[in-house]
Amino acid sequence: MSSNIIDIENLHKTYANGFEALKGISLQIREGAFFGLLGPNGAGKSTLINSMVGLVRPTSGQIRIAGFDIAKNPSEALMNIGVVAQEILCDPFLSVYEMLAFQSGYYGLKNNDAWIEEIIDSLGLSEKMQTPCRLLSGGMKRRVMVAQALVHKPPVIVLDEPTAGVDVQLRNQLWQFIEKLHKKGHTIVLTTHYLEEAQNLCSEIAIINHGEIVTSGATDQLLNSVEQNTVRFRLVKGTVPETLRPRILHSEAQTFVMGFSDAKDLGTILAALQEEDCCIENLQTSRATLEDLFIKVTQSF
Repeated sequence: MSSNIIDIENLHKTYANGFEALKGISLQIREGAFFGLLGPNGAGKSTLINSMVGLVRPTSGQIRIAGFDIAKNPSEALMNIGVVAQEILCDPFLSVYEMLAFQSGYYGLKNNDAWIEEIIDSLGLSEKMQTPCRLLSGGMKRRVMVAQALVHKPPVIVLDEPTAGVDVQLRNQLWQFIEKLHKKGHTIVLTTHYLEEAQNLCSEIAIINHGEIVTSGATDQLLNSVEQNTVRFRLVKGTVPETLRPRILHSEAQTFVMGFSDAKDLGTILAALQEEDCCIENLQTSRATLEDLFIKVTQSF
């Protein structure tokens, strides 16, 4: 089996009205990754995720999850993936425990009580275990959806805007639990509009726009490619060398802001200043953010 637990090849989806939602998506997600799938509204994220979990049938292309083709072996493929959808979907008359027990039965699992109780405890649902879902708050219902996605112990967990509309306490508790699962070897696929959240959590990302992947790779490498890292300093003595003048993004009096790509490039700037016997103070660096990258690749597409 490939080290890629999700392998998507040349995926197309055209709806009955002629709208082409996916235009030849190819994407590999390695086993154990914390992967961010990002994009503007209407970019194709939901169609791609729904295709991965069997809710949308692609027009053409192939999706393999843990080596199983979702079109040819849907049961085996779906046993390896759990999804927390954007919409809150809970049976209003079943209790939290009954919903999770029912979900276990859907996957043909027996003697799953210990794992259900561990999930309930980890997500802070113990006091609501016997409460009908219709009586839960929106935040509690969101926790139940996370629990449902985990009940069959899938190696891949897809989180589709999991923290949308939830309070800070739940958000922190949710991420602590998800990071615990990730450390145990689960592959996490996250979609979110909170780009700072994605930057902090995801080691790898892909950005989709107009149905196509516009960039993908390791988060740090992609941020370095933006070349919007900046260094600010005040020049106390000397003159900025001519070789550095094209790098100046802003200057006021003797304070300069210059762009650089990575740590080595920053070293080049400092070495050039030293060679000219420049004396500087108040040195500050600022790294490019995922928002900078997002704007760059979606506006230029």
